[in-house]
Amino acid sequence: MTSDVGRHPFGRDTGGATARATMDDVARLRILRSAEPADPRTQAVEALHAAGRGDEQAFARFYDLVAPTVFGTVLRVVRNRSFAEEITQEVFVELWRLAPRYDSERGSPTTWAATIAHRRAVDRVRSEESARARDDRHARDVPAERDEVAEAVTEHAAAEYDRARVAKALEQLTDVQREAVTLAYYGGHTYREVASLLDTPEGTVKTRIRDGLIKLRDYLEVPA
Repeated sequence: MTSDVGRHPFGRDTGGATARATMDDVARLRILRSAEPADPRTQAVEALHAAGRGDEQAFARFYDLVAPTVFGTVLRVVRNRSFAEEITQEVFVELWRLAPRYDSERGSPTTWAATIAHRRAVDRVRSEESARARDDRHARDVPAERDEVAEAVTEHAAAEYDRARVAKALEQLTDVQREAVTLAYYGGHTYREVASLLDTPEGTVKTRIRDGLIKLRDYLEVPA
């Protein structure tokens, strides 16, 4: 009868050389496991922590791991691919700046990056909407502003002064004022169009036109 003493439950001899071979197998298995690539979350955490210490190569690895999520998050908010690409780059500049403050206990790097991306995208959309609203309000205000001074100048000039006097009055303006006034009130362009034609900020154009009209009014002695 064969004794089962010293036998491994799965049929291996637990003694001598066989036992040593088994320990070698365990050691090899541990080495193989340590050589296996870490899961994406672990890789992202390690890369982000290294980036927080100033490692640019680590941040490049972090970028590769989370860029698709960041871009997708931004795109869902702004719904414009080129706009989303621009904001995504801004997000990664912010992530590089904030990397030293990342706390892995408060969430995964991907979730952290996506949260920042969503906030930046929402802020940009709100900013764009606010700018459009300001432009719309300004566009609605333009006719009233033109009525206030411009109509007094043009109507009185047409009724009381000849073209030569108006031309002489225009000579009293600076070159930039005369150019802007001519485009707006003789060319029929809006402030925005004048700004585009002159490649000058709209606020600057508005100031030039208004200052020019005041000079014309004073020269032509038109009542305010």
